[in-house]
Amino acid sequence: MANTRGLEGVVAAETELSLVDGERGHLVFRGHWARELARSRSFEDVAHLLWTGRLPAPEEAAAWQAQMAAARTLPEHVYRVMDALPAGLDMMSVVRTAVSALGAAQDWPPSLADAIRFTAAVPTIIAYRHARNEGRSPVAPRPDLPHVANYLYMLTGRHPAPDHVRALEAYLVITMEHGMNASTFTARVVTSTQSDMASALSAAIGAMKGPLHGGAPAGVMDMLEQIGTPERAESWIRSALARGERLMGFGHRVYKTTDPRALALRDVVTELAGEDPWFSLATQVEDVAIRLLEEHKPGRRLYTNVEYWAAAVLRAVGIPKPLYTATFTASRTVGWTAHILEQAAHNRLIRPQSVYVGPMPAAPTTPEEA
Repeated sequence: MANTRGLEGVVAAETELSLVDGERGHLVFRGHWARELARSRSFEDVAHLLWTGRLPAPEEAAAWQAQMAAARTLPEHVYRVMDALPAGLDMMSVVRTAVSALGAAQDWPPSLADAIRFTAAVPTIIAYRHARNEGRSPVAPRPDLPHVANYLYMLTGRHPAPDHVRALEAYLVITMEHGMNASTFTARVVTSTQSDMASALSAAIGAMKGPLHGGAPAGVMDMLEQIGTPERAESWIRSALARGERLMGFGHRVYKTTDPRALALRDVVTELAGEDPWFSLATQVEDVAIRLLEEHKPGRRLYTNVEYWAAAVLRAVGIPKPLYTATFTASRTVGWTAHILEQAAHNRLIRPQSVYVGPMPAAPTTPEEA
């Protein structure tokens, strides 16, 4: 039997939601180039596309935004649950617990209304807990603001700059959906048991919490801060590679060319940051890293991935580092819920097999031998 550790190369589902073509560097959301959606469409528009299969018509836009905005305020018991959690608990654990509390009474099958409710709620959960962690009064959501602008507003209490909204919106759109990744597969497995959406999302958030999945932008930020200046990039990277360390933000399990999400975010950061020193550092480190990776690991095709430029965007718009993975979660909730709806609509229990490689007991004694 072929080695299928990690399920690499194993097809687990048919989906209409996204195409991830690692060889060609293509990412498609329901027949649309994801890169173009990130540059030209709102968060609400792309969520509508993933959930319903089409972009909303212009005359639907205002009502659709209002429908999503109406779900932002949390039930009182969810606020109480968050207040009861230990002060030092990491944000992803808070989000997982609050999502579970939000969906305590859900039934099968999951619905579009459920998807909207959870997607609208996650930014409120993050912003509320972040304010509590800082000893501030939480900022209530504003129903008159679009989804991304409202998230930034709740985090700071200030009306966000339009260029910050645009940059963060591009990041949240481009990372909404990405095929059968670890957390999405987790959500579909739980859904296949006919469990509720809150349970599937809680499990997906648990998978996202792992550093091999959702924590990479923070690692990129740490790397760039340690490098500090463009002049130190070559020596720092050479030393890291000589020690056998992984360069955060380079290489991807799927993409064997430049990650199309990285290209979209690089374009946005270029427009946002201009001659900003941080952006100049990120650009030059990227050039040096790709050259040295080819030198040290020829033929491995290690290119910039989305986490590298995600770190630049998140820093530029003022998202605190402890909120990076949670902000990624606020985006991917759309993809998770879309997969949950798709799995439920054509459900079959996901039940793979394993190959036993342990020892066998002694041969049984037959009655005749006895």
